[in-house]
Amino acid sequence: MENIVMAGVGYVGLVTGASLAQTGQHVVCADISERKIAQLKQGISPIYEPGLEAMIQRNVKKGRLRFTTDMKAAYGQADIIFICVGTPEEADGSASLKYIYEVAEDIAIHAKKDTLIVMKSTVPVGINQEIIKYINERRDAENKLEIVSAPEFLSQGTAIKDTLEGARIVLGVETKQAEKRMREVYAGFDQPFVVTDLVSAEMIKYASNDFLALKISFVNDIANVCEKLGANIDGVTKGMGFDPRIGQHFLQAGVGYGGSCFPKDTKALYRLAEDAGYEMRTVKATIDVNQDQVYKLFHQAKADFGTLAGKKVAVLGLTFKPNTDDLRESPAIWNVLELLDAGADVTVYDPIGMNNARRILNDQVVYAESALASITDAEICFIFTEWQEIKALTPSDFSGKMRRAHVYDGRNCFEIAEMVDVHYVSIGRPTVQNHQSALLK
Repeated sequence: MENIVMAGVGYVGLVTGASLAQTGQHVVCADISERKIAQLKQGISPIYEPGLEAMIQRNVKKGRLRFTTDMKAAYGQADIIFICVGTPEEADGSASLKYIYEVAEDIAIHAKKDTLIVMKSTVPVGINQEIIKYINERRDAENKLEIVSAPEFLSQGTAIKDTLEGARIVLGVETKQAEKRMREVYAGFDQPFVVTDLVSAEMIKYASNDFLALKISFVNDIANVCEKLGANIDGVTKGMGFDPRIGQHFLQAGVGYGGSCFPKDTKALYRLAEDAGYEMRTVKATIDVNQDQVYKLFHQAKADFGTLAGKKVAVLGLTFKPNTDDLRESPAIWNVLELLDAGADVTVYDPIGMNNARRILNDQVVYAESALASITDAEICFIFTEWQEIKALTPSDFSGKMRRAHVYDGRNCFEIAEMVDVHYVSIGRPTVQNHQSALLK
């Protein structure tokens, strides 16, 4: 059995490492963060992901999963190294490769075996060949190093299922031997393999993410037209989704996408194409629609009230989606910042994301202990994340607890017919102004 090392213990590295250990592989997760590694050695996951902490504890106990900050020892003993570090967005929209090259430098110095380097991080198309060249130019050992592209397709909130039971495993390889070794690594995963070249594997990742982002922006565009024409987006997307060529997934209208992938990857692919002399107009439209959609309800509330200065505002949901603590590029956070700039008094609530929110918002907002506490005495309520606890609120909670029951629902959590006693604005559906207007709709 080969010694596997995960370089980086973010979402990708930690979930992939724990999942491989779950299938019987021996995995070492390495990271320069002493804080994260100390937490993991105590059985505490530094990120929230349903089922992950228990999986980590289980596999540590069985001796299949270890954690270290000693890169020299980890890389020196590794047969396979998965690169799982971040590629954050640069100011021009391109992907930053700073952390990739830092790992590559360490591999060049410390790898002693015939090591297979597996690129899990989302990197620009063509970069894997540059990385292996960079590594080989900086070492004088005789051991053979080879690189494989194996992009990840996990989604926060369902990351373990996406890893162990995903739709496919994509491998970009240069040799049959590399393919053979990777098939053995993934022997415990019941998924079809898509084996291709390095560049095509890199492109599969960008094309997949950007298509899903495009689908979200398209349905939001349709929702905006529905509002103009009097149609209801719920019925429209239901009718669309029955067509197997379209499918039901990613047809939920809302205030746009966020997170660590879609915003970054759409901009990165657009920039890659631009550098290659081609304008991806569909990707540009995806980005533009999303940027407008994020602030759609904020602008609507501002138009309804004239000014938000001094208004008591509740914000329900801060993470970019449910079942994660990830606030990166969250529409909720962007809107909270706009509300603060507009002079609103903001109270926020999220079942999981409050600790991360405190690091961003500090003492600029009030942190409620529950969804119900958040809306008490509020004049305006924004819903940005469809957590089950938030969806469990009733129309009478809003009408009974709020000073003025104005609800702006960015995730269409409630049925229009139920919200007759609330001024209820959602996405792509008729506005409920009062009981009589709801009946007329």
